Amino acid sequence: MPNPRLTGLGGGLFCGASMFALACLDQLLFEGSPTVYGVLFLPVCVLTALWVRPGDLVTAPVVVPIAFTFGLLPIADDSGGGVSGSFMGLVTALALQAGWLYGGTLAAGLVVTARKVRLLSRRAARRRAQACGGLPAGRQPR
Repeated sequence: MPNPRLTGLGGGLFCGASMFALACLDQLLFEGSPTVYGVLFLPVCVLTALWVRPGDLVTAPVVVPIAFTFGLLPIADDSGGGVSGSFMGLVTALALQAGWLYGGTLAAGLVVTARKVRLLSRRAARRRAQACGGLPAGRQPR
């Protein structure tokens, strides 16, 4: 299993590019099914939250809604109305697929929160070990 560490910008690019590519694939195979797009959005959110660096954890729940919107561009109905028709199609798609958007953002937020709690508990344990006169065997101070 790969274990990349993405910066905040890298996480946004990964999520945005993945969602755009998946939307294009959805358009090609399933004629732009919003349900397929929403289901594919959830694992991308979790992967983004897992792969972002510990210092950039706060960015994951911020970039996933932006990526969701960017990915909707290929599957949103433009109704043949030019730019205004495309914009209205995008707004309509966002309104109708808000459940997937909220679910993916919540999933990313929960993963990030769990990672942050784990990171803080490790730091506290390290501080306690140093305060007690030494580190456990095999551990080096940072």
